[in-house]
Amino acid sequence: MTAIRQLALPFPERCNYTAADFLQAPSNADALAWLRRTADWPDGRLVIWGEEGCGKSHLLTVWAAGRTASVSQAPSLRGLPDLPRGDRIAIDDADATGDEAALLHLLNAAQESRVPVLMAARSPPARWRLRLPDLASRVRAAAAVRILPAEEELLRPLLTQLLARRQIAVARSVQDWLLLRLPRTPAAIREAAARLDRAALAGHTPVTRGLAARIVDDFAAGLSRDEDESLPDDRPAGSSASLALL
Repeated sequence: MTAIRQLALPFPERCNYTAADFLQAPSNADALAWLRRTADWPDGRLVIWGEEGCGKSHLLTVWAAGRTASVSQAPSLRGLPDLPRGDRIAIDDADATGDEAALLHLLNAAQESRVPVLMAARSPPARWRLRLPDLASRVRAAAAVRILPAEEELLRPLLTQLLARRQIAVARSVQDWLLLRLPRTPAAIREAAARLDRAALAGHTPVTRGLAARIVDDFAAGLSRDEDESLPDDRPAGSSASLALL
């Protein structure tokens, strides 16, 4: 099991952030509706937020591509960044900005130029840890929409899509078996597909139920470690549809 975690992937996975590859489901329906109504955003700003792997960056990229806007990474913003060219601004990881003054400057410049700003984050604006009162005021005044936890009708096609992208042949019965036992999150499905790929390449073997079981066991061991590390040290013993963003 430890060997599976240490296997190296020969080539990095490329994210296909295209409209055609985005999987629509009830969990992301509200976010899609807001992205189609840019003119309705208060002060021209919108925050989409949700758990890791839920599709925030995908939607951000598709929305930006619709008007040839670029995507900025909030942790990389520094100083007084120039207003990007185009009629849209997209900022990923907005709740992890390293330079609050830089983000504030960008938001102010966008408002003055009447350029809409879309931000993606893992938490709602009210929970961002911000020191600058002006920045906190601006992001909390923005409309915020959550991408809800994924449902079965999204997780199943997501696994199929990820396996096909990696050109891994996995029987439907094995996919069904995995979906019943993996954590019910897109991030877990993505990680499982990556681990299956690494293990199959390393062993020069097809993906069987046995190999899938090793991946599930590896997940369970990792989750147990994470839970143990989150406890205090003095704890008692024992204790697919296409998308148009206009």
